[in-house]
Amino acid sequence: MAPAGSVGAGAEAGLPEYAGHYRLQSRLGSGGMGVVHLARSTSGMRVAVKVVHAEYARDPEFRGRFRQEVAAARRVSGAFTAPVVDADPEAERPWMATLFIPGPTLAQQVKANGPLDAEQLRRLMAGLAEALRDIHRAGVVHRDLKPSNVLLAEDGPKVIDFGISRPKDSELRTETGKLIGTPPFMAPEQFRRPREVGPAADLFALGSVLVHAATGRGPFDSDSPYVVAYQVVHDEPDVTGLPDSLVPLVLRCLAKEPEDRPTPDELMRELRSSAASLDTQPFIPAQRIGVLDERTDTAAPTDSGTESPDGAPPGSPADGAPPAPRRRPSRRTLVVTASAVAVLAGGVLTPLARPDDAPAPRTSATPTASAPAASGGWRGKPLAGGTGVPVCGTGGGRLFCARAGQVVALDPADGRVVWRRAFPGARWDGPPVVSGGLLHLVAAGTGHLEALDPASGRTRWRQALPGDSGVAYAAGSLLLTRADGTVTGVDGASGRTLWHRRLPGGVRPEVSAFAGGGTAYATRVAGDGGESRVAALDPATGEVRWDAALKGTLSPAGAGDGAVVFLAADPVYGDTGAVVRRDASGTATRTALPAPRQGAQAAVHGDVVYLLGSDGALDAIDSRAGRRLWHLETAVSYGSAPVTDGRYVYLSAGDGRLLAVGARDGRLVGQTRARPGPSGRGAPATLPAPLLGDEHGGGQRVFGTAPDGTVFAEDTRDPASW
Repeated sequence: MAPAGSVGAGAEAGLPEYAGHYRLQSRLGSGGMGVVHLARSTSGMRVAVKVVHAEYARDPEFRGRFRQEVAAARRVSGAFTAPVVDADPEAERPWMATLFIPGPTLAQQVKANGPLDAEQLRRLMAGLAEALRDIHRAGVVHRDLKPSNVLLAEDGPKVIDFGISRPKDSELRTETGKLIGTPPFMAPEQFRRPREVGPAADLFALGSVLVHAATGRGPFDSDSPYVVAYQVVHDEPDVTGLPDSLVPLVLRCLAKEPEDRPTPDELMRELRSSAASLDTQPFIPAQRIGVLDERTDTAAPTDSGTESPDGAPPGSPADGAPPAPRRRPSRRTLVVTASAVAVLAGGVLTPLARPDDAPAPRTSATPTASAPAASGGWRGKPLAGGTGVPVCGTGGGRLFCARAGQVVALDPADGRVVWRRAFPGARWDGPPVVSGGLLHLVAAGTGHLEALDPASGRTRWRQALPGDSGVAYAAGSLLLTRADGTVTGVDGASGRTLWHRRLPGGVRPEVSAFAGGGTAYATRVAGDGGESRVAALDPATGEVRWDAALKGTLSPAGAGDGAVVFLAADPVYGDTGAVVRRDASGTATRTALPAPRQGAQAAVHGDVVYLLGSDGALDAIDSRAGRRLWHLETAVSYGSAPVTDGRYVYLSAGDGRLLAVGARDGRLVGQTRARPGPSGRGAPATLPAPLLGDEHGGGQRVFGTAPDGTVFAEDTRDPASW
């Protein structure tokens, strides 16, 4: 069922049901250039997807600006923004997806609950300074920082809405005919010299945002944008109502000349020196907006069908303040937060340096060798040209790596290229997988499955997958899931359909399988998140070996010796609060974590679960005994999923480092040097997990990839030498 039609600007009755592989579930807001939807990826991850209005999709000039916006937004994806998950500016209806992050905007918070107190203002200023530092380091100027573009997440403010300009929003124009910014939060140079706007303009906007957060109004206030423009350029700001301790810093930010404003680093130093410490409690207020009925994945009606002035979704919090974070919601409803507006059209994201949009060149088929590493491994860049972190898989004694438009087979012993295959224009939905003796790759956007001969790279067969299919692999079979709950088994060697089974409940199951196991686990979560139904399937026949109802919102993390281990998440916020182990007898053991983990990813070895949060916290949990073994702060934010061989736990960092942690004691043993991407591109939004290779000469290799395109191997016998 397609989402409801839009209202307001660019209203259309027939919105698409999918954007790429993301199923659009409900409309969360509308901006001048697009509509934002709550959506789910094939794996069930919630994202916010902006789909461009059809009238602008037909405009070649707009498409060019949208391509630049997507390229720039990807450069700043990281800890202080809503990371870009995927995008297709070339689609019939261009779209961009960002991670769905809980939290109201600053504009909504001030409107609902009034101005922030002094300590909240100080933390807000520090968080925004950190965010601007990282955005500017990525070579980008936001140019439209305002309260509706600041998301109050639990771990601090996020700068969102790196949208394109909206030409119909105002009569104020630059010489190119487009408004760049929002008048009450624009710097003087944006009116006087719009082509010369630099990072200092964002510091001016930061000062204006702080005044709004403290008073509910801006430092320059008028109903007329022309009067506001005059005040910004000529008048002194009104900072009445600001705490005295912050007035000097805010006035420096609001200086008329860019060179008189502080840099983000200077601002953070001033804040540190003027306060002994900052409160580190979560900053996100309890206030939320809108309601989502998870039984139907549609948004509940709001009080108004019109767009709010700042482009946020319509409506207001229902029935007073919702429950405080992590309190169990009612069985009928879950909260939808305002992070979806992160992809609404608003300001203009302007690169400081022109992004490199050149297509990847065709590469030679001549095998080449990688350079040996000092630690006994090897390293190389076999996928020349292109951008992004290579994704790799192993099988049949080979290491297979893919990047946009390319696939290579490597000798895992020395990194030598065995064969190379070009797929012009192709983007891959996940790493290469060996199934049924063939190498499988799924093309993102088109949904085509390529099955290659792993020895030569030649195509053995090709198949178009149904448009709403999810893909999982288990024991030589492909398992395709559909939105109606159907699971289909496909032979990995021939592409022949083996079986169909429709699971009760009428929702798409999350299907998981684990190395060395001959069972696939299909998990369906109830609409209120209170129960998960798990079916253990035979991948070859579709036979249901067992089907059990388990308490909570669960996702499988690993299996072995007849037991399967799940992560239990809060149904509203998605934080992992417990590990659940179901043994062969059907007995479930639940181990609560000392503190919930955001963005948790896990590796399982025997009874031990190694759990990595997005903040870098790494825990070892004995799932049988029900206790935590150790804890380590890795300082790696938004790292890859961990992997383990029982001796070490390995994970990748956004700057290309590979870390090894002792599996028994939680001690950091070694790490490789950083291999970040090209200057200004920032950290990638998602990172492939390291791969464990086969034994060699009494040891084993672990393979990693990095944002600069490097593929490398390290000997696991002595990670301290890395």
